[in-house]
Amino acid sequence: MEFGLLGERLGHSYSPRIHQELGGYDYRLIELRPDQLPAFLKKKDFRGLNVTIPYKQAVIPFLDELTERAGRIGAVNTILRRADGTLLGDNTDYAGFMTMLDRAGLRPEGRKCLVLGSGGASHTAVACLRDRGAREIRVISRRGEDHYGNLDRHRDAELIVNTTPVGMYPGNGVSPVNLADFPALRGVADLIYNPLRTALLLQAEESGIPAAGGLGMLVAQARAAAEVFLGKQIPPAAEERILGTLEKEARNWVLIGMPGCGKTTVGRLLSARTGRKLVDTDELIEREAGGRRCGDLIRGLGEEAFRALEARACAEAGKASGTIIATGGGAVTRPENRQSLRQNGILIHLDRPPEALATAGDRPLSRTREDLDRLYRDRAPLYAAWRDLRVESGSPEEAAEKIQEALE
Repeated sequence: MEFGLLGERLGHSYSPRIHQELGGYDYRLIELRPDQLPAFLKKKDFRGLNVTIPYKQAVIPFLDELTERAGRIGAVNTILRRADGTLLGDNTDYAGFMTMLDRAGLRPEGRKCLVLGSGGASHTAVACLRDRGAREIRVISRRGEDHYGNLDRHRDAELIVNTTPVGMYPGNGVSPVNLADFPALRGVADLIYNPLRTALLLQAEESGIPAAGGLGMLVAQARAAAEVFLGKQIPPAAEERILGTLEKEARNWVLIGMPGCGKTTVGRLLSARTGRKLVDTDELIEREAGGRRCGDLIRGLGEEAFRALEARACAEAGKASGTIIATGGGAVTRPENRQSLRQNGILIHLDRPPEALATAGDRPLSRTREDLDRLYRDRAPLYAAWRDLRVESGSPEEAAEKIQEALE
């Protein structure tokens, strides 16, 4: 084996693809239990490794030497087997985190910083913040002097860094802290990269606070690790190209708009044109309800109960990556759906005037032209507030072409 990523539970990882594009070498995922770690490292059957949770500190006793940076941080995420067979431990997360700060314009200098979590990634964040001149750094963990039960002591925090897995797929939608508790906050960094926007980042965005997610850090540290593996420099342009491609591919295309505007039809066209999977939230609702149609559910359960089913469908659909999502016309009536759909998605408003909307089919809330006009007046401001992109067209084919052209 040439190179690989060492961890306990890896699941889906971007790392093999990133390293293939960076260096063109064989790169594998290596899942080991803690009791398997010593034998694997002593065998040295690799040229180089990246290391992730929970082994960034556990590997250190098996290494022959640490770089100054890795020794100072006390965590290793990159291992190189040298020509003489000895193992050198390095920390390229440091370069990745620094790039993350710079790309988002987050400035620790002279500021009080909170680092959520106390594992290996936390050690790296602390070292970077210290080197960038942070005025004060507090590590928040479940135990110890500073913990989640006494966060009120740190209301003056100006930068928060999340190094915990809270909010990471599949546990989307939760946040380790409420940013409203930190009135002096000037920046947020979250090392999680799936979803692209965690609940923590979405709250920062809605509050107008500069924020950065973890995908950029992942690619930047991979470039630094590849340079260690190959012993040569890799142009920064390669990193930017890979990051842009991954972000584009991971982004969901979420269709919102009035009943009868053609979301499902446009979604099918886009799916056929791009190869992206189409997810229809109405179909998810009907599947959960044992096959009962959405119209029957609204009539039988009432609209509020139906909206609760719809919120669960949006939460499920929003966790995916790289899909096309067709939503129900009323999805915008529940604010939590916006959070679910934006975590990985760009929201595309299919905007058609009321007189052009279809009324055929089982639509209990828009059975007549008067119903449609009323719904349009009520929901138009919501669509305008939610959307990232507005598309107006006279046909589904035209709408699909405009969307594909704008996003690709």
